[in-house]
Amino acid sequence: MTFWIVLALVVLHVVEGTWALVLLGVTAVFEISQTGFWLWYSSRRTAQVGAETLLGRVVEVAQECRPVGYVRVQGELWRARCAEGARPGERVLVTGRDGLTLEVVHEPHPG
Repeated sequence: MTFWIVLALVVLHVVEGTWALVLLGVTAVFEISQTGFWLWYSSRRTAQVGAETLLGRVVEVAQECRPVGYVRVQGELWRARCAEGARPGERVLVTGRDGLTLEVVHEPHPG
């Protein structure tokens, strides 16, 4: 708000005549359109947080799952249960969640 007051005073004292009002109007239109663009841009996707967002994600096994071990998800370690077992470094698919334990299965191979 203070920026607009200072800008208006500078424009009205430095630029003479109707050009001062034109510059003030153009600046206002630019500021409003820029604010509208950034509001639209920041709200185009919903926030993705919580354990529910892990379902369907392919993750890497950090500690052997026979049947319980740990997987690495975006740098975090999560406790995981894999019925068929998985070795460290293998990629598994998150299919469910039981409290803070992820249910995982081997990653399906394409083709």
